[in-house]
Amino acid sequence: MPEVRPFEIAVDDAVLDDLRQRLADTRWPDEIPGSEWDYGSNLDYIKELCEYWRTSFDWRAQERKLNAFNNCKSEVDGLDIHFIHEKGQGPNPIPLVITHGWPSTFFEMSKIIPLLADPGSHGGDPADAFDVVAPSLPGFGFSQASGERGMEIGRVADLWAKLMTENLGYGKFVAVGGDIGAGVTSRLGYSHADKLHGIHLTSVTRPTPYLGADSRVLTAAEEAHSAQRERWFADEGGYNHIQGTKPQTLSYGLNDSPAGVCAWIVEKWRTWSDCNGDVESVYTKDELLTTVTIYWVTQTIGSSVRMYRENQTHVWELEQEERVPAPAGMAMFPQEIARPPREWAERSYDVRRWQEMPRGGHFAAFEEPGLLAHEVREFFRQFR
Repeated sequence: MPEVRPFEIAVDDAVLDDLRQRLADTRWPDEIPGSEWDYGSNLDYIKELCEYWRTSFDWRAQERKLNAFNNCKSEVDGLDIHFIHEKGQGPNPIPLVITHGWPSTFFEMSKIIPLLADPGSHGGDPADAFDVVAPSLPGFGFSQASGERGMEIGRVADLWAKLMTENLGYGKFVAVGGDIGAGVTSRLGYSHADKLHGIHLTSVTRPTPYLGADSRVLTAAEEAHSAQRERWFADEGGYNHIQGTKPQTLSYGLNDSPAGVCAWIVEKWRTWSDCNGDVESVYTKDELLTTVTIYWVTQTIGSSVRMYRENQTHVWELEQEERVPAPAGMAMFPQEIARPPREWAERSYDVRRWQEMPRGGHFAAFEEPGLLAHEVREFFRQFR
């Protein structure tokens, strides 16, 4: 069995000193007066956030919180993969791998991990406990980036299957994810269904279902969903296009400027969350900056955006009569980027549970951990 090593997050002081100096030396852009967030990240807010980052943000305190989890590393197909591994506190925990997306990190799972691993201490039933594995995607945070082309969701799913079964020694397990993590989870349910009891998703964007001439006619709700997606990409999809076509060019600026990577990431957390335009009504400055700092100190913003090109180079489309075979549960949050109707999901998945959630957005595990943990427990209870 491949070695699983304890891992401690310990960023060098010199890296943090350099960060503060770069923030102090930021050359700020201009802005149309009164434009707020219409043209992208608001100048006044990003200045305020970066000044807090420079003068008040305590990375060492955040580091201690992250290190309170059981952080590990293990080599999978030549890549050194970082993950949290929290054993379930209950009579018969189910192994669970939960995967984040972009612009997120394993830190997104920090609120939901205790709820899943130790439900009895958080108002739940110990019988619903999971052994939780929360990896960092390759090239995100503390996981090694691939030096080759092709690190797309299918490749990550293969890595996760090996991590769970070969490195950690589990038999069957379950998988949960949103955003890129939903794609990875779906590929697990497609390519490794024999190893899974089921999958749970908070977004339904991959795979593209079969829509050939002899497929079922789109319902009115499905047509409305397609129109919503077109509008969203027209209004909000610029990042997707540049990351999916020329990620290397973008990476020079983001890897060199902490203010730049902060503005790039925080705008998405504001736009994609259920916050009515006030990002700090849902997240604290410390929470936002912990995510940004993980990207900064590991210099992985470039390798993270590169996954968009890899995914767009390897488009996943189903053939006629083809579906993801693993039983699927889905929780649809109202401010998620894509909000398909159930019948759209049923074209690609064996949907066993479908819940329309009362609130929450794209980063559900961090924004509404209690709601999502409840749904995960409810869905996978049938497999115990």
